[in-house]
Amino acid sequence: MYDENFALRLAQLRSKKGVSARDMSLSLGQNPGYINNIENGKSLPSMTTFFYICEYLDITPDEFFSKKSNNPVKINELVKSLNTLSDNELDAIINIVKCINKN
Repeated sequence: MYDENFALRLAQLRSKKGVSARDMSLSLGQNPGYINNIENGKSLPSMTTFFYICEYLDITPDEFFSKKSNNPVKINELVKSLNTLSDNELDAIINIVKCINKN
């Protein structure tokens, strides 16, 4: 069960990044089929490689396993941008999000 959840989450995050399993494997210094083997449930990465996977995906290990967000990279990007806004600008963004959530 954990293997399957891990494989599905990896495929989801890799797809959101817009990279092929082959390219990701090679970027991690692995053989071309490495990520495919993980996503197909044939293997799991070592703990060290898991950290490299997270780094490659620009997420933390916590974000990898979090069910709160389908796209933690975009959430992180948004938070970084929000940190630069004034209180009035933040209030405006909050109101926009509230309106979007009503629909």
